[in-house]
Amino acid sequence: MSLSPLAHADALRIGTIDFVSPDEIKVLLDIEAPGSVSLNTGTPRPFPRINGYVLAPGEQGYLVAQVEWITVERSQYPKRKGMQDFGLVDLPYPLRKMSLNPLGILSYTSGDSDKDHYEFKRGVQAYPSVGDPVLLPTQDQLRAIVESGENRRVKIGVSPLAANAEVKIDPDRLFGRHLAVLGNTGSGKSCSVAGLVRWSMDAARKARNGADPNARFIVLDPNGEYANTFKGMGKVRVFAVDPSEGVGQLQVPLWFWNSSEWSAFTQASTKMQRPLLRRALRDVKAGKALSSTSPEEEKLALRRYLSSRLISIRRDLRSGDIQTDESKFGFRLKAMATDLQRKMVIHGDNKLDEALAAINAALGAAHHSFVKGGETIEYYRAFNEAHVQEIITALESSVDTVGGVLLHEGPDEDVPIAFDGSQLPDHLEILAEQENASQFVDFLVSRIRTLLSDTRMRSIISNTDGINLDDWLSDYLGDSEASNGSVTVIDLSLVPAEVVHIITAVIARMTLESLQRYRKNHKEGKVLPTVLVMEEAHTFIRRYSDSAENQNSATICCQVFEKIAREGRKFGLGLVLSSQRPSELSQTVLSQCNSYLLHRISNDRDQELVHKLVPDNLRGLLRDLPSLPSRNAILLGWASELPVLVQMNSLPKDQRPKSDDPDFWAVWSGEGLEEDDHGQKIERSANWQAIAADWQQTEVEAPQAVHQDQFDDTGATDEDDNIPF
Repeated sequence: MSLSPLAHADALRIGTIDFVSPDEIKVLLDIEAPGSVSLNTGTPRPFPRINGYVLAPGEQGYLVAQVEWITVERSQYPKRKGMQDFGLVDLPYPLRKMSLNPLGILSYTSGDSDKDHYEFKRGVQAYPSVGDPVLLPTQDQLRAIVESGENRRVKIGVSPLAANAEVKIDPDRLFGRHLAVLGNTGSGKSCSVAGLVRWSMDAARKARNGADPNARFIVLDPNGEYANTFKGMGKVRVFAVDPSEGVGQLQVPLWFWNSSEWSAFTQASTKMQRPLLRRALRDVKAGKALSSTSPEEEKLALRRYLSSRLISIRRDLRSGDIQTDESKFGFRLKAMATDLQRKMVIHGDNKLDEALAAINAALGAAHHSFVKGGETIEYYRAFNEAHVQEIITALESSVDTVGGVLLHEGPDEDVPIAFDGSQLPDHLEILAEQENASQFVDFLVSRIRTLLSDTRMRSIISNTDGINLDDWLSDYLGDSEASNGSVTVIDLSLVPAEVVHIITAVIARMTLESLQRYRKNHKEGKVLPTVLVMEEAHTFIRRYSDSAENQNSATICCQVFEKIAREGRKFGLGLVLSSQRPSELSQTVLSQCNSYLLHRISNDRDQELVHKLVPDNLRGLLRDLPSLPSRNAILLGWASELPVLVQMNSLPKDQRPKSDDPDFWAVWSGEGLEEDDHGQKIERSANWQAIAADWQQTEVEAPQAVHQDQFDDTGATDEDDNIPF
């Protein structure tokens, strides 16, 4: 016999509401409510259950709430529904209560002979009142809570709290607004990242009836875990420091680097070194590097000198430094007078004497001194504006004799134009000599020469193969319509520590800037959807101090990813971060992530940070983080209609990243080791000679045969007996 709707609803009732607030609802459970397993929903289901779902009927449908905690209170008075005996006195009975977090509204849409259809929407407009009933959801309702949402195209797992309902995501939401995958080591982060890429590509391939998808995933892999992860997905491009079969040579030529990256790597100071470095980069990229001392180049050097001094004095006059910082301005003029006297000997009459006379007149008018402790102290009072204007007029007349003020011609220093790296330090030294600043750039030039001479870096930053920009973009970002594959894996594991942050920053920046120019050049302003995956993000996107004057390589790397997090969405660049230490990540990047996949997190600081990322009424679910088993994660944010516990799909062993826990016991005891074709266990041996040869970049020497009779009972050779102690 089928139940009437009212009878069916009454059978699902578990309690009544006795407290309501916008972020918490408290429920008094009925005496007859299930104590461990519910049988009244059609299928046995655990109840009450932490983080499970319950319903409260309302005006717009059912309010969906999540169980946060359950408790038992001792009642002063008995409460037994429908049972009274006036001849007896009932004893107090314990009351069960639970707290709920309101999530959204479940609305009835339609029904057929098989099941009813519902739709879940996040957000609550009208809350229930005290005394309203609380119901258990049916199987159809429970699945609708998790499976609602538009464009759910990629299945990533099932929800164990919702009758194993399928958890699917919209790729536009997941990748378009950045995703953070957070969790401890061994919690399944790497498998989740690899699975998201693989499952998305499988779904796209199915939608194209088996054709390869026009997709772009760039995986930055600091630990070398993903080299073989995406095999079987068609063409996969893998680049590493040491190329091998199927693995290309990682190349990030130094002419890709912009001035900020050069300055960070060389630690160039902002006052003298950085302007000279930028000028040197402009010259070598324009093909105007100086390598000799011909008369034409000497004339060009004088023109550069006079132009820079003229521009500097004009700036000081506008800013008022001639009166507010008069002593420093005076000593700069005194140094300029010394330079002009030396250049008059070399260059002869170029009206340098007029400029020198104007400078000396200004210095004489402002110069003062006094004697202190037997020592003469020199200083300058405020300069007269008329005197400074005479210096400017004289310098303008002098610079006109050598061709006028030298303005920058040619490409900007940040444009990726190929040049010979060996020209940069040589040209930098020549510019320093022209500016009489050789003593300030010695260490800068030395650092650049060390970079160019390091054999470990040469294969990465050199341009020996003659690669050009469009070939690099095709190889690393993918050819037109992704004809050469959808996934690029960049193995950073053997990149020297001195340049690994710069190399990572350059790859990420080049990816963003190329997509910016793609949208600019597209006739309709369309973007080219691309996903950049950053493993071990806490190493490369670590928070930094804004007060540091000279930014190091790690800071520049973090700033690149901050720019991607802020602006990447507008140009079709999505960011996926994977980290085991979210508390060390840049807050700018983490706050720009709209979706989170949270695996087991046990560290207190990391838990505290994650709790700050989510609304207050969802923090109950995050209390599960320290106890989540492997492969289980909490999906929340823009990609999910509601926070949901997901058991991620399982990846076959050959598709998992190389991030398994070390098998100590199997190696120690021999139990569970793989066997060869003859049934013999394959022991874990070590060829340190081959490892040392690879490390030292030498050839492996053939081992010398040692006969057993050369050893005595102690294992020592006969020759050892003659070694004196």
